Amino acid sequence: MDAELLDATFAALAHPTRRAILARLALSEATVTELAEPFEMSQPAISKHLRVLERAGLVSRGRDAQRRPCRLEARPLREATAWLADYRDYWAESYRRLDALLDELQAVDSTDAERRPTRPDGTGG
Repeated sequence: MDAELLDATFAALAHPTRRAILARLALSEATVTELAEPFEMSQPAISKHLRVLERAGLVSRGRDAQRRPCRLEARPLREATAWLADYRDYWAESYRRLDALLDELQAVDSTDAERRPTRPDGTGG
């Protein structure tokens, strides 16, 4: 996995506006004007966000007569997800070990409770 591409992907995903743009493009392609509509920012500001997304390989721009639609490119997201999956597996294994330890401790605790003598009033000692 290309470390520079991974760095660019995570850097691009770090900003909520860029994540919102990607979410919009996941529905369908859109022009800069269409992408700017829900935001309280100028088209040049949206264009700057799009350039970051383009450098990360997350967005491409086409040409359709006078329109220049932007579209989502999923490959970098797939690679970031694959990188994160290694850590998900690590944490899943850690939780499995923790669950096993907890089961072991509970078994020891219940065995100890069975061995405790009871008082004449019926409470444990």
